[in-house]
Amino acid sequence: MKIEWYPGHMAKARRQIIEVMATIDVVIEVIDARLPASSSNPLLAKLRGVKPCIKILNKNDLADPEVTRAWVRHFEEESNVRALPLEAKQRTEVAHIPTLCRGMVSRPGKPWKSLRVMVMGIPNVGKSTLINTLAGKRMARIGDKPAITTCPQQIDLRNGIFLSDTPGLLWPVMSDQRGAYRLATSGAIGDSAIDYADVALFAVAFMMRRYPDLLCARYDLQALPESPTAALEEIGRRRGCLVGGGEINLQRAGEAFLRDLRGGRIGRVSLEEPGEEIVAEAAPEEGNGYAPL
Repeated sequence: MKIEWYPGHMAKARRQIIEVMATIDVVIEVIDARLPASSSNPLLAKLRGVKPCIKILNKNDLADPEVTRAWVRHFEEESNVRALPLEAKQRTEVAHIPTLCRGMVSRPGKPWKSLRVMVMGIPNVGKSTLINTLAGKRMARIGDKPAITTCPQQIDLRNGIFLSDTPGLLWPVMSDQRGAYRLATSGAIGDSAIDYADVALFAVAFMMRRYPDLLCARYDLQALPESPTAALEEIGRRRGCLVGGGEINLQRAGEAFLRDLRGGRIGRVSLEEPGEEIVAEAAPEEGNGYAPL
């Protein structure tokens, strides 16, 4: 199955970002710490140009700590970029972002001038949660589904910083389907655009290769199953995803597995590492359309 998801408001959001960008001093790009490359829209990097950028690796509590440290080093090799892993809901972790913004902008003779900061990112990475934490109150709509914010807004933090909140922006054509499957695994793609069993098979195959011990521990597996399909069937059996005749409903099993993975109940997992080339170790199983690893 090919994954494509580009709601109509995103084209409008792109035009609005272009219009506002000229007035912006610092860009905050919120990405998912579990998949920093796949959740970083290349279009956003093009739109911000050389403006100072703080990359917020949100959902840090769900990601593999060692891999996250590698991503921080990777991003900070770029000019004018700082990387900060955090949980957007935690005020103590978010509190020093304004100071970091001011430190990235040189204003000789105008230290009093307000900073204009744009918060950018793809859907469901936590932009609105970050803004609400910075503001100390609910200023932006949040939810556990993508595309909650559909129009930009200006927010005065009353500390000399004005935030521009923008809708989550994906790219119109997802040519990298491996990245698209990672996005779907994380929950950044709308449910209407994915097949739960298909995405879950991709994610199970990844877990079998990269985090087999976590997978076995979560579902009390004595040994790793022979294939992703067999593993998902066993997960479905243990989660009661049965239909007539004792067969496994792979859609329900896939949904249950993805909920566990997205919620961190399997453990701290990173879906990609900096610089890695993710290639297929074997062809997809016959009859399954999931993208190879």
